[in-house]
Amino acid sequence: MDMNKMIAFCGLNCGECEGFIATKNNDEELRNKIAAKWSEEFHHPVKTEEINCVGCASLKGAHINYCTMCEIRACGVKHNIPNCASCLEYGCEKLTKFWVMAPAAKANLEEFRKGR
Repeated sequence: MDMNKMIAFCGLNCGECEGFIATKNNDEELRNKIAAKWSEEFHHPVKTEEINCVGCASLKGAHINYCTMCEIRACGVKHNIPNCASCLEYGCEKLTKFWVMAPAAKANLEEFRKGR
């Protein structure tokens, strides 16, 4: 695994996230598309100005609103770890529930664990 990937606490690759890409490139058109897409997908209005994120594991800087509510991120911050692959409680209930929806996140964390 490319250890320079921006792996979120949960295992998602922030570098592949449209919100991160829009922020990195300061792409207002992409922000508009993402806001419309996520509003439809999540059945909750997302505003264009909310599409700003420097990556989940970054403690400072802008984050998508959901990051402030994410239990996995809060736990990782509390444990002061780069991502959940480094946690002594790896494979906890929070993660296993999330992996049902995002199996690629589990694969990323497994690769990270192998590369340590």
